[in-house]
Amino acid sequence: TTLAPFGCGYQTGVGTVLNVLQPGAEDSLVVYGAGAVGLAAVAAAVAAGTGTVVAVDLQASRLAEAERLFADVGIWRVTVREIVEAAGQRNASALTYHFGSREGALDRILAAHGAPIDDRRGELLSGLDTTAPTHAYLSALVQPMTACLADQHGRRYLRIVAQLAERFPAWRDESTGLVPPNLDRALRILEERPPGLPVTVRRERLMAMMQLMTSSLAERARVLDDGLPTELD
Repeated sequence: TTLAPFGCGYQTGVGTVLNVLQPGAEDSLVVYGAGAVGLAAVAAAVAAGTGTVVAVDLQASRLAEAERLFADVGIWRVTVREIVEAAGQRNASALTYHFGSREGALDRILAAHGAPIDDRRGELLSGLDTTAPTHAYLSALVQPMTACLADQHGRRYLRIVAQLAERFPAWRDESTGLVPPNLDRALRILEERPPGLPVTVRRERLMAMMQLMTSSLAERARVLDDGLPTELD
């Protein structure tokens, strides 16, 4: 798959620029799309001495529309075609081409938001040891998520996460890569409390807490996005 772009992508991009457009030093060229074809076209234009060469990466717009529609319509209800069309693209396979699948786009969205959230969680956890009170760990768990309410992209993220409740029980399985390190640390400590309860009860309590947190934040995000009045600031 590493050499696959040589099959037609590079030839198409380079051939279009050198054989069809033939830009010169007085020309400007804008290339829409930064995949194999687009980057090949850019490289060819630069090699040909084109005056100005600009590449417009369309991945960001597709990912932004996927985020919006996953939040507003639903991860599994919106179609790939609807996402691509909302991004102003005609090729229905564009999302699959760049992200592999709907799930690939979803993973990119979750990672883009999840990484800085977990970094902030790590900062809050850095001053805590295993003797720290439970409320301190709960604060480290919740505070970075509540910060997402401050902007539209963050609110969409919260509304997406709430749709993934069926994934929550798998957080202990490190092979899934679903849980970043600081979230994993916080959850493992919280799952051990209070020690007097049976393990199964503690695990059920933790799952209920995660579902309550994500669903409550998602509803708060929806209210804010819809411009509805809120009782609490």
